[in-house]
Amino acid sequence: MSTTLPPAANDPAVPTLVLPGKGLSAGAGVSWIGEGWKLFTQAPLMWVVFTVLLLILMVVSSLIPIIGTIVFQVLLPVLAAGVVLGCWSLENGGELEIEHLFAGFKRHFKELVIVGAIYLVGSLAIILVFAAFVGFSVIPAIMMGGATGGDPMAAFGAMGVGFVIGTLVCTALLMLLMAAYWFAPALVVMHGMAPVAAMKASFFACFRNFLPFLIYSILMFIGVIVAMIPIGLGLLVWAPLLFTSTYRAYRQIFTEEA
Repeated sequence: MSTTLPPAANDPAVPTLVLPGKGLSAGAGVSWIGEGWKLFTQAPLMWVVFTVLLLILMVVSSLIPIIGTIVFQVLLPVLAAGVVLGCWSLENGGELEIEHLFAGFKRHFKELVIVGAIYLVGSLAIILVFAAFVGFSVIPAIMMGGATGGDPMAAFGAMGVGFVIGTLVCTALLMLLMAAYWFAPALVVMHGMAPVAAMKASFFACFRNFLPFLIYSILMFIGVIVAMIPIGLGLLVWAPLLFTSTYRAYRQIFTEEA
């Protein structure tokens, strides 16, 4: 039976929420990928279609300078929520349909947009922090160096120690921001959590599961390198696996499973 409508937070079929989230063993990072692969193999063609549609949306949005990118970033959690609902459908014997990708527009849309807005503001803040280290005047030199005949590498050299320190600091800040974002769409769309509460729960759950996430990240990094070998076509499998394995991580950490 096909499951096309997103479940309500109080739907009996929705798994019981566990807060603040379980701490799992290091091996869980491997199981997320294995279980994610099983979800992928249930509807491989449709997952590829999902990936292509997301790529098209990203490219189209980039054609509208600044505004298009901002809109896409804000709506990304809405689309991510749709992917979560697609995984939920497959897990419960349903099908994966195009409607799932846009199901986040039907439930908790405002909350999901707020998650996207918070992530966008956080990303902009990190860019400003980086600019504070390297100097605001250097960034245009890098962006316009090729067009003006300048040497971008000379611009990097002009940053000196500030570039190294700024990169390290901003990488750490980006990791914190990603931790807060990672499970937020799932918590909002599946359990009706408030945006800030969902991001807070996601943040602490990620660091509570540091070891499984470390193993998961290493394996997925190796996977993306392999996926790039056949002119990047492997990304049509790697990207869906990223979606499905993230869903399985959410299920293992935040829900009761039979």
